[in-house]
Amino acid sequence: MQETDAAGDGLALAAAIARGETSPEEQLEEAIRRIDAVNGEINAVIQPLYDDARARIAAGLPEGPYRGVPILLKDLDASLEGAPFHCGTRFLKDLGYRADHSAFFIEKLLAAGFVPVGKTNTPEFGLAVTTEPLSYGPSRNPWNPAHSTGGSSGGSAAAVASGMVPIAHASDGGGSIRIPASECGLVGLKPSRGRVSLGPDYGSYWQGLVINHVVTRSVRDCASVLDCVSGPMPGDPYVAPPPARSFMAEVGSDPGALRIGLMSVAPGRNQPVDPECAAAVEAAGSTLAALGHRVETSHPAALDEVEERNAHFTTIVVSWTAAALEEWEAITGKPIPEGGIEPLTATLATVGQTVTATQYVAATKWMERFARRMAAWWEDDFDVLVTPMLGTPPPELGVLVSPDGDLGPVVETLDRVAPFASSFNITGQPAVSLPLHWTGSGLPVGVQFVAKLGREDVLLRLAAQLEEAMPWQHRRPPICVA
Repeated sequence: MQETDAAGDGLALAAAIARGETSPEEQLEEAIRRIDAVNGEINAVIQPLYDDARARIAAGLPEGPYRGVPILLKDLDASLEGAPFHCGTRFLKDLGYRADHSAFFIEKLLAAGFVPVGKTNTPEFGLAVTTEPLSYGPSRNPWNPAHSTGGSSGGSAAAVASGMVPIAHASDGGGSIRIPASECGLVGLKPSRGRVSLGPDYGSYWQGLVINHVVTRSVRDCASVLDCVSGPMPGDPYVAPPPARSFMAEVGSDPGALRIGLMSVAPGRNQPVDPECAAAVEAAGSTLAALGHRVETSHPAALDEVEERNAHFTTIVVSWTAAALEEWEAITGKPIPEGGIEPLTATLATVGQTVTATQYVAATKWMERFARRMAAWWEDDFDVLVTPMLGTPPPELGVLVSPDGDLGPVVETLDRVAPFASSFNITGQPAVSLPLHWTGSGLPVGVQFVAKLGREDVLLRLAAQLEEAMPWQHRRPPICVA
């Protein structure tokens, strides 16, 4: 059998399978070997699905573009029928809860030929930008295990970065695809609102803030999977503008000379941006200028509305957290026991129970007006905004958790670490983090690129251009399976 690098590109692996150089069965066992080799060090995979994967292959796989390629699924936001679904909580873990249906997103992954081999770690209900749930313990960054993998898709990002699989499910309600991609040195695209269905469980999740996709090593895998999972489903409340052609066709296409705004200071200048993160943006800007793009220092004025944004975003999240606990009690038919959820979740839910209907509506209306103010900048002939993905390199574990449930320190630290992420969940615009910089100590630092609503094509063309100009495929973390 020809040697196949499962730590690399998923499309290359799928092509090797299609040529008969390897098989789905062989690649499943290879993925299991890889997971078992390094998972003890980084705690990315929390629920193996090895026997289920063997049975799925034995039953026959669809002839999709990823036939036989192993994938890991985040244990949040998209269920797989029959698989554990704990959402980072102790009470669902203790119940041994399993999903009784698959999300549309998962059904589309299966139709593409992917083989789920496990579930990945996530913070409780995705409420943190670090993956350190009490239910399963922290995921550790393969670039330095003392540091966070980001959240809430931290387990998935650690798994792909360490070479377990080439692609893993991720989801983003406030940066949860892009932040882990930045901290683990991966490509992480948050698609436009309405690009990927949240059904059948949700139409609008967190009032339209949340969307599913994947984290990958290559831009073409990011684009190809988006082709597989995009498109509206009956009853979806949001529908993204349809693409002119396949997203895969955009990879390698000439982006033309774009007008690009560069932003290397934090919104509102409320917090300092770490010099490494600012340097990452400046280096990207220099490369973009050398590639023929028109680069200037500029950003939407609305981005500086930090206090209002944080307040209204929080109103949505705490309200949905309170509702989620009631919903899970109804689904399981059991009350959440003492200690069944983490103190921070309990605090957020308690706050959420005090939000009135008029306050909730006011928050949604503010976010809609904010999206219009933000869009005005792109309508002024800008194509792309470039920012740091984070305000700091990957923080150490323990910095972004609250063992006693106190919100104050968490909010303050969050505003310093991730000031650039949630605005684009509010606007629904596509945004991608690319691994373009590493610190002197070897930690990855992502750069964020944002386009108009529905213009993933622009981002994918530009990302592919930068992938060639500032390549990252050769980089591997110290904890990476051979």
